[in-house]
Amino acid sequence: MEFTSECRPLSVFKFFEMLSSVPHGSGNTGAISELCVRFAAERGLDCYRDEYNNVIIYKKGSAGREDLAPVIIQGHLDMVCAKEPDDPTDMSTEPIKLEITDGYLHAKHTSLGGDNAIAVAMALAILDDDTLAHPPIEAVFTTDEETGMFGAAGLDASRLRGRRMLNLDSEEEGVFTAGCAGGVRANCSIPVKREKYGDGLVSYEVTVGGLLGGHSGCDIDKERASSNRLTGRFLHEASKRMPLRVISMSGGEYDNVIPGKTVSTVAVSAIDCAAFEKLSREYDAIYKKELQSCDPGVFLNANPTKNTDDPLTVCDTEKILTALRILPYGIQNMSMDIKGLVQTSLNMGVLRLENESFDYSYAIRSSVATQKKELLDRVETVTKLLGGSVATHGDYPGWEYARESALRDKVLEAYRIVYGGEGVVSATHGGLECGLFADKIPGLDCVSYGPELHDVHSVRERLGIASVGRVYDLTVKILELLD
Repeated sequence: MEFTSECRPLSVFKFFEMLSSVPHGSGNTGAISELCVRFAAERGLDCYRDEYNNVIIYKKGSAGREDLAPVIIQGHLDMVCAKEPDDPTDMSTEPIKLEITDGYLHAKHTSLGGDNAIAVAMALAILDDDTLAHPPIEAVFTTDEETGMFGAAGLDASRLRGRRMLNLDSEEEGVFTAGCAGGVRANCSIPVKREKYGDGLVSYEVTVGGLLGGHSGCDIDKERASSNRLTGRFLHEASKRMPLRVISMSGGEYDNVIPGKTVSTVAVSAIDCAAFEKLSREYDAIYKKELQSCDPGVFLNANPTKNTDDPLTVCDTEKILTALRILPYGIQNMSMDIKGLVQTSLNMGVLRLENESFDYSYAIRSSVATQKKELLDRVETVTKLLGGSVATHGDYPGWEYARESALRDKVLEAYRIVYGGEGVVSATHGGLECGLFADKIPGLDCVSYGPELHDVHSVRERLGIASVGRVYDLTVKILELLD
């Protein structure tokens, strides 16, 4: 695309465009990893690529700074692939279509992947520029961060000499993250049985949608609703008023994304159709009133539909609706030390009713390890009580805040020079790979920051163009100050 004069530095945006030209959803990072390897080879830079598609590119220090301690610049290669429901784009094979509107870079009908391709693009621009003053650089690009930080978990950290790291995976300009929550993913499954579709039953497709969704770490404090939870609430109430059988259910795409749409098929008796439709309208009005501030676009529709699939048994319908009603959701604890910081939460990002099982997955987060364990235990207890099982993966540690940090002092000094003001030091409820790197590299000094990004993991994702130039200048100044 043609970038405007406001896209500064142009090199960063050109590298971002290059990265966007190849699909790089989580689990599909071979092409973007190979692209980074070719970048290094074309410039004669040493490079390492492992079986996870992680890439490390090494650059010697600039003249007179070759013997300084190395600095790690780190970001991740994968992105969350979200698209508008009717968009035909195949994000596993097609490039991202970039557009500029009102000072923001975004994608046409899909997520942008600014989380975290902008970090990689800035690092590549720095590696490509031989005029900059900097210590030795170890640029680390990890994979599958969005689905459990598997790349960082598998990385051989012995290949890194750096003990200070700039993580470029934060989304609020001027805010420097110095701690984050740990997390774990939980895949849950409850066995179910079906029986023949009876006479006198009418099928309805129930859709709860129009929700904003968002990142289950960064946006959980905005009290945005979960379509999975709203679906369970409505259907559970309906089942108390009339015989109801669940036939199908599907909601959400990623366990670390607040689900914005859930579609179910249910069967009710023909004599209960009027009451069911009336209740659906009542709950549509209830949700619109309750969520008018945080999710003004919410809707609940229930429309008759043709169905040939067998519904769940009465017992198993009750079982899955009970699960949806009593399983925990959302914020569980707020930090008592940092005002406004979520301490512990969970998000049922995906649910699927299969032929013989009801499956749902959680992203569980907490900056207190014991609370993370306790919350996982609650999910396991409810699931097992209903005859199900739980498998965990992607367990990663939190990143503990350090009261003293020489690197952070340099970053704040650079911020004062570039911005003429004071930066804000904070912690985040979102998961960052810094915790895994700190666990692997004893004594690691780390700061996370980045340019302005909004609504990541959604089709509304957008990157502040002017912010990129300022954050790039800041990074260049940090490298200049490091000794």
